[in-house]
Amino acid sequence: MSKVPSKETIKRRTVSDMKALGVHKPQYNRLIDAYSDIVHQYLTLTEKFEVEGYEYESYTAAGGAKKSPIVATLESLRKDILAYSDRLCLNPKSNDPNNKVPTKNTGLVEVLSSLGG
Repeated sequence: MSKVPSKETIKRRTVSDMKALGVHKPQYNRLIDAYSDIVHQYLTLTEKFEVEGYEYESYTAAGGAKKSPIVATLESLRKDILAYSDRLCLNPKSNDPNNKVPTKNTGLVEVLSSLGG
């Protein structure tokens, strides 16, 4: 079992990865803080889930089985991590230059470009 990195370590690695990809700006630091916190929570809960023997079901008072609360939380955190990593351009889909939405020229831009400006 590995030790879960601290939130600060995750933040430093995230900033380093973003700089390597050429997408880091200081204005993103609050978003990076939130992302680091979510990743830390996910890694901590994943470690707990492993230690507890991957208990993926819990039983109700009526005798039925349902998804364990830790599994539901991990699923939610995965979705959040994916959303944040997409916004921070940390996954292949968000970094694909062919995936960019073409910008529509406004009337002023069209007039200026027709004048050679």
